Amino acid sequence: MADMDNESETITELSEHILPFGRRVRLQNVDFHNGLNMLRMIWREGRRLTIIDVDPESATRLGEEMAKWGREKAPKTDD
Repeated sequence: MADMDNESETITELSEHILPFGRRVRLQNVDFHNGLNMLRMIWREGRRLTIIDVDPESATRLGEEMAKWGREKAPKTDD
């Protein structure tokens, strides 16, 4: 995925996910050129956009909680 660069930040596209009910989320790394990196989540619901930047520690905690919830709620399979 391409990088976008301006004077104060470089944005690297990480992934895009299609979610239920016509929603999408894009994940980007934002390097602010001062040593600060944030995970930018861009949520699209129809024409509405919500943009949230989170620090690495918060992203880790959120990811762990989401993975835990997914494991608990996912339909069980007979393996």
